[in-house]
Amino acid sequence: MAKKHRLLTILMTLLAVFSLSACGRKTSSNKSGKETGTVRIASVSSTESQIMANILAQLIEHDTGLKVKIIGNLGSGTVCHKALQRHNADIMATSYTGTDLTGTLGQKPEKNPKKATRIVDHLLLKRYDEVRFPTYGFADTYAFLVTQKTAQKYNLNNVSDLAPYARNWNAGVDSSWMNRKGDGYRDFKKAYGFDFKRVYPMQIGLVYDAAEQGKMKVIVGYSTDGRIRSYNLKMLKDDRQFFPPYEAAAVANKSILKKYPQLAPTIHKLDGQIDLKTMQKLNYEVDDQLLEPATVAHNFLKQHHYFDRR
Repeated sequence: MAKKHRLLTILMTLLAVFSLSACGRKTSSNKSGKETGTVRIASVSSTESQIMANILAQLIEHDTGLKVKIIGNLGSGTVCHKALQRHNADIMATSYTGTDLTGTLGQKPEKNPKKATRIVDHLLLKRYDEVRFPTYGFADTYAFLVTQKTAQKYNLNNVSDLAPYARNWNAGVDSSWMNRKGDGYRDFKKAYGFDFKRVYPMQIGLVYDAAEQGKMKVIVGYSTDGRIRSYNLKMLKDDRQFFPPYEAAAVANKSILKKYPQLAPTIHKLDGQIDLKTMQKLNYEVDDQLLEPATVAHNFLKQHHYFDRR
């Protein structure tokens, strides 16, 4: 009787081991051989970040079979990086070179795009085990904007062209720009050698309204904002290269790339594929045409035949 009891115990133990092993395998792949785990993508609240998160999510799901969860509306890029570092997220949809350089990494501003990218890529990997992918192809930087009528009347093409008129003009600017170190208003005055009559810090949405209604001659917005197209504004060239590069790219925890090796080739499909005008258009479709970011992302991927390839 004792022998039968011991034999039964051994059989039950072996059964439990095999069951656990089977469970572990069951979560890793489905009948088609694709992975069935979940990847979490973090994005900030901006339209652009939400669109890019959805583009990544739909592309990853299509190519790999992995499930994707978007953790949206985080307060800033720094918060997104914290989510990666705490393993509350696996991928950051939009990392901007200049923001990571001076914010997350606490480095001095660097105006040379290639050098700035090298520094950010190196330090994110060294400090946090985060892999930064090549840029999507666009840079979302601060931009001086005027109406087409103002540009034509005063022959404005470059930021330096504002010098003869600035002292008599009011400027509406994104409030976050006013006190930035290195590339904020104080340093701008030194770099370009002129000042405006008065500068009004305001929420970014009100900045564009102020330009469209003629309340501000000049505004400072974002280069990829869809409202540039909505209000038919002209972006002046930063001819003294005052603003550091803000090239956009995805960042992923090194651990998730090791766990799912198929992720990296999929994310690399977006390298250099979205230029400034394309991103403006995508943002415009959400902000002006009121389409959902997921819909805009799907249309982009379908239009460019991403769903036709593996």
